[in-house]
Amino acid sequence: MAYYIGLMSGTSMDAIDAALLDLKDNHCRLIAKHSHPIPAALKQKLYKLIQGNNFNVNDFGSLDITLGRLFAAAANQLIELNNLEHSAIAAIGSHGQTVFHAPDNKPAFTLQIGDPNCIAQLTGITTVADFRRRDMAAGGQGAPLVPAFHDALFRLHDRNRVILNIGGVANITVLPAAQTKAVSGFDTGPGNNLMNGWIQRHQKQSYDNGGKWAASGTTDEKLLERLLRDKYFQQAPPKSTGPEHFNQNWLDANIKRHGKRLLRKNVQATLCELTAQSIAAAIHDHAPTTDEVLVCGGGVHNLALLFRLQCLLGTIKVISTEDYGIDPDYVEAMAFAWLAKQTLANKPGNMPAVTGAKQAVVLGGIYPAPGK
Repeated sequence: MAYYIGLMSGTSMDAIDAALLDLKDNHCRLIAKHSHPIPAALKQKLYKLIQGNNFNVNDFGSLDITLGRLFAAAANQLIELNNLEHSAIAAIGSHGQTVFHAPDNKPAFTLQIGDPNCIAQLTGITTVADFRRRDMAAGGQGAPLVPAFHDALFRLHDRNRVILNIGGVANITVLPAAQTKAVSGFDTGPGNNLMNGWIQRHQKQSYDNGGKWAASGTTDEKLLERLLRDKYFQQAPPKSTGPEHFNQNWLDANIKRHGKRLLRKNVQATLCELTAQSIAAAIHDHAPTTDEVLVCGGGVHNLALLFRLQCLLGTIKVISTEDYGIDPDYVEAMAFAWLAKQTLANKPGNMPAVTGAKQAVVLGGIYPAPGK
């Protein structure tokens, strides 16, 4: 066995996803999984940091350590739940928590926290982290990084596939059947984050369960048209984005300019349609020969969103990665376990055709286990 653990916390910050993988002989098998909750008080501090509200260096440093300890706890619990020895784990790949992503800044930068020193020390396992900044140093966007893993896990010779991850932000990986054609991918725009933020504000729920609230409303076509005019949707790949751009302030400003009183459920319906249409347009424009779309991430549970996607994509089949035996909620955590193995093997983890980097590079920093 060659066990690796991947740790991932996305923009929803509802939990740390921990995935235990067997990566022996270039095979990839999900052995076990664990969802480790993020305490409400810690989540509020993270939101405060991400929104840039009166946060100082002391607060930032303390939060980095606290989150690092929580990531370590997630890994330790996953190991204990499966009656494994810590020595059985070759390495941990920790994505950390993104608190700011600015690929178009001059200079570009991205920032993930969750101190990997704490993870290595508290688990006794070599930890690989800080994956995104090396790609940026090579001139890339630092995202998306999962396409290399998608290529290894999902690419087939007999059909053209798109892997669609719907987290807070949505991103696609285009996997052509022809091996002579390059893999491509990019962030398409909002995934769940605008819908989550709207329902949190007005119904005190963390997400729209099954998309039921969106399905109860009606899309406001004029507002949708305004939202789709955002320059990001017209920007050519490589590109990446995040809640720094698509957030509740962005939505509020567009609603204000819209100037029409809107039912709250209709706004939710419009946000659902925004996610669906921006994804569908990206696939039609950049992967028109797609045979099937495999969906992963939290958005796979939004039935209203998936229904609209299928309508918009017509004959292109939209299915969950679950249909191929891969838990859609843990694909990204799995990817960072795989990327950790790439790093330790001194192999590149980015795809320049996806991120825009000038070259393929080994990603991340290595934090050795105690005594190694």
